Amino acid sequence: MLASRVVPTLAVIALVVLAAIKLGVVPSSAETARAIPAPALDETTQATSATIVVAGGCFWGVRGVFQHVGGVTSAVSGYAGGEQATAEYEKVGRGWTGHAEAVRVTYDPRKVSLGRLLQIYFSVAHDPTELDRQGPDVGPQYRSSIFPTGEAQAKVAKAYIDQLDQAKVFGAKIVTTIEAGRTFYPAEAYHQDYLTLHPNQPYIVFNDLPKVENLKRLFADSYRAEPVLVSKTGM
Repeated sequence: MLASRVVPTLAVIALVVLAAIKLGVVPSSAETARAIPAPALDETTQATSATIVVAGGCFWGVRGVFQHVGGVTSAVSGYAGGEQATAEYEKVGRGWTGHAEAVRVTYDPRKVSLGRLLQIYFSVAHDPTELDRQGPDVGPQYRSSIFPTGEAQAKVAKAYIDQLDQAKVFGAKIVTTIEAGRTFYPAEAYHQDYLTLHPNQPYIVFNDLPKVENLKRLFADSYRAEPVLVSKTGM
């Protein structure tokens, strides 16, 4: 999702691409989504609000998935893994800052558990077997990584990765890293709500809208049509 790909909306091209995906002429980058088992270990908390930061490619699509998950109260695009001074889109896009494009997901544990969020993350939000890339986007800034906000989250995430690997759920080993103690920095305003604001942008149509459709298909009981918007929740 380099800057050169942030192009004006081209509705005609988008419709052609979408039609090709539906006809099977062009494969969607999200076609690898699959049903996977729920985690055997989940977080236990009495809190009414919790936060997890995840990365898995371009943050437009990852955020686009979680903003449609029931129980999620906020989903913000940003950067994690590097320093505050380099938490800028143009710098992160060069791949040397240590940052990953990430999404801070705030949720109500009474309505959706951490385990459920991780199940969605590994199933439809991205492909956890791709190393330092997702679809057309290549580089460490697009790596698969979880940034836990505490030891309990890290324990659940590691146990789930081990569970999925041992069950050979995917055709390859999961490469998702767990990076504790990292600060999340919100991205520039124009990246927030991007999928919702630009549904006909070809990149969104080809790479991200299928993820939302897969969420609706595979996790119907967690899907909600009305997305959580940063324009309403703030950053």
